[in-house]
Parts: sequence; structure tokens; C-alpha cells
Amino acid sequence: MGQPVPIPDPPGGTGRTPLRDRLTVPVLAFGGILMAVMQTVVVPLLPSLPRLTGSSAGAVSWMVTATLLSGAVLTPVLGRAGDMYGKRRVLTGALSLMTAGSVMCALSSDIRVLITARALQGAAAAVVPLSISILRDELPPERRGGAVALMSSTVGIGAALGLPLAALIVQYANWHVMFWATSALGALGVAGIWWAVRESPVREPGRFDVLGTLGLAAGLVCLLLGVSQGGQWGWASPRILALFLATVVVFGLWWWQQLRTELPLVDLRLVSRPRVGLSHVAALLTGFAFYANSLVTAQLVQAPKATGYGLGLSIVETGLCLLPGGVTMLLLSPVSARISAARGPRVTLAVGAAIIALGYVVRIADSHDLWTIILGATVVATGTTFAYSALPTLILRAVPAGQTASANGVNVLMRTIGQAVSSAVVAAVLVHHTSLIGGHPLPTLHGYLMAFALAGVVALIACATALTIPGDAGPEQKPGTDGRTRGARDEALEGA
Repeated sequence: MGQPVPIPDPPGGTGRTPLRDRLTVPVLAFGGILMAVMQTVVVPLLPSLPRLTGSSAGAVSWMVTATLLSGAVLTPVLGRAGDMYGKRRVLTGALSLMTAGSVMCALSSDIRVLITARALQGAAAAVVPLSISILRDELPPERRGGAVALMSSTVGIGAALGLPLAALIVQYANWHVMFWATSALGALGVAGIWWAVRESPVREPGRFDVLGTLGLAAGLVCLLLGVSQGGQWGWASPRILALFLATVVVFGLWWWQQLRTELPLVDLRLVSRPRVGLSHVAALLTGFAFYANSLVTAQLVQAPKATGYGLGLSIVETGLCLLPGGVTMLLLSPVSARISAARGPRVTLAVGAAIIALGYVVRIADSHDLWTIILGATVVATGTTFAYSALPTLILRAVPAGQTASANGVNVLMRTIGQAVSSAVVAAVLVHHTSLIGGHPLPTLHGYLMAFALAGVVALIACATALTIPGDAGPEQKPGTDGRTRGARDEALEGA
């Protein structure tokens, strides 16, 4: 990788005002929340979309799968592009694609257009790593930790807000109204970033790795398509086995190509360092453990009362059950930043993973009463706040300033893969533990408890992984020629 270079301010000054500087963090956080909301809003529509679009349930499921696949592919690609061409420029483009997808969904009921639109919205998955990289470049060290923690928490905050908001709109208005609302919010986010966020001064110049991008895209599509469709197509079906075989072959060739490319899409030598590689492993495990909470809670509380454990709640009421977790993530993000500052982010990550496991212990102990369900889900959200806020801080302290967006993009990708695997595994567990209720097969309580136990064990493995990450480096050093920030031109940008 080439040395990161500073991009000088334009002649005559930047034209910045104190108000714009103060709004940088809130505007970026709004973009992160909006990204998470956009991924969630389609969930209340899924049962009705076959009727509304005149398509099959299998075709409708691609409105979720398309976003997952495009987000997984585009997150590291846009992160690398941000390091090379400007993080604010790429961030604005990602949010613009998301907004364009919302407008397409608002204008059409054709399932092919809707799937294409949802694929465009997957570009928003790069919002969080790009924003974190901007915060590193723009903020002084004393403000950076809290801002990064808040940015990481927006994933949970937006997911908690998106479900009840979308359910209310779907229940009381035409479903296209929901996408018009998200289009307006998306346009507001794009305008806010253009106005309040300064272009990051640190760049990593070089030639874009097109071959590496195509290889990564092919490997991720094979992997995530196999994981997401395994339950429908059959895990032993020729199509799924072929996809997994193709995943191994493509990633093997891609790894070989990346090691021999002068300016690779993903610096695998950097990934091989324990502080970076183990952080990615912890991200995958944490993503698995976190996502099981949302999946299982939503299904459990909506189950009919005839099951003996279900509460028969509506989708709006279900969203409100998850809302305390989102509020908790918002309130505790400054606390997680202070723990990272005092003890180091790997300790925060380990504590967060342990709290997630504790939350699942609460879920196993009692999943009948609504208050204990909400309590357990909120405890899991608390642990997720600590873990998710620590992960980008670990990456920021372990990679050069010019590679922060791409490295955080890979970390977010690992969380996405963890969530996809969690969805597939939880579905498989529930399918194997069903009983007939009113003539319909529904998961048993034992199946839900098995899913909780599995997620708790994965959280404990994530905790152990965090404790094996090498200790944090010392305080940041004064910069040489590797770029300077606006907020602290004399502060260090962390080296490799």
C-alpha cells in the first residue's frame, strides 16, 4: 500500500463555521441510523408483499437477500474507494443510491423493480465504516472515542426504531408511503452530509483493484447465497453444495491474487496481523450472537397464545418490545467509550460479549413473561453496545490512517456474514423443533431455548477471542507526512 497523503485545504480557507463542525457527528450518526432503518422497514411488509406485488413468497424473499448480498459486496469496495478518492464523496454516493432505491420502491409494485431497488439500497451498508473513518480523520483524540461508539451503536438504534415505525405506516397508510418517507429522510441525510461534513484530508492513492473486486464479489455472492437459501433449497441439494464449493475455489484464487497485487482491494498482510485478524473474527462471532436476539424475540412474542408460550403480539407491539434495547444502545455508547479509553477496547469487547451471553441466560431462565423477554433482549443490546463500539476502535488503533475505511469495511463485512449465518442457523434450529398448532407447524419453546443457548455459547467464544487480541498500542504519535486532521492538525494519526 502507498503512503497516505494529505489533501490541502482549498485556497481562501474552507468556509467552515462552528455550527457545521458541531453538526458533523450528529449528521453522520443520522446517516447510520437511516441505514439501519432502511434495512428494517421492509420486514413488516414481507407477509403481504406476495399479494401486493402478485408474486411468490420466494420472489419476495429476494427483497431481503438482494440487500444482504449487495451490502456485503459493496461495503469493502466502497471503503477502499473512500480511502482512495475521498470518504465524504463516496459516503454521499452510497446514501444517494439508498435514496434512489427508496424512490424506486415508492413508484413501483413490480417485484423485479423492487428487488433491483433493494439491491441499490445495500450500498448504504458502507455508511458506518466510512463515517468512522471520517471521524478518525476529523476529530481530536479526546472526542473521537465517544463519536465512534455512537456511530457503531446506530446499527442497533436504527433497527429498533425502524420496525415499529414501518409497522405503524403499513398499518395505517398505503405501503408506498413508507418508501416515500424513507426517500425524504434519505434526501435529508445526503444534504446534511454535503453541508456539515468536511472531506477527509487523508487519502491512500493508487490504482483501484478491479480484478480483486470482481473476485470478492463472486466469492461473497456464492457464500451468502448458499447460507441464505440453504433452508429453502435444502442444505444437501446440488445447488447449495455447488455454491459452497465455488466459494472455496473463488476465495482461494482471490486470496492468491490479493497477495500478488501491488495495491490490493484488501491488504491481507494487514489482516494477518493478530490485532486485525482476531478483531475480524470477534466481529463475525458478535454479529452472530447479536442477530439471534432480534430474530428469535420477534418470532417468539408474535407466536399464538395457543402454543403455550407465545404472546400473540402484533408487529407494532413487537417493535415496541425491541425499542428499549435501541434506547439503551444510545444511552450507553458514551459509557462504552469511557471504558475503552480507560481499559482498552479489547476489554470493552470482552465485557460486551460476556454481557450478551448473560442476556441469553436471562432468556433461557424465563421466556414466558413479557417483562423478562424485554429485560433479556435489553441486556443483549447492552452487551452489543459495548462490543460494537469497541470493534472499530480496535481497527483504528491497528491500521494505518490511509486504510481505515477499507479495514472497517472488512470488519462490518464480517459482522454481516455473522448475521447471515445466524439467520440460517436459527432457522434450521427452529425448523427441527416444531409442533402442530391449529394444523400449522410452529416452533416449540425448546427450539427457541436451543437458539438462545447456541447464541450464548457463540458470545462466550467471542469473549475468549477478544481476550486473545494483543494489548493496545501506546498513545498516538505525532504525524510525519501521513496526513493531518482538521480538528487536531498537531495530533497523531495512528500508524500501522
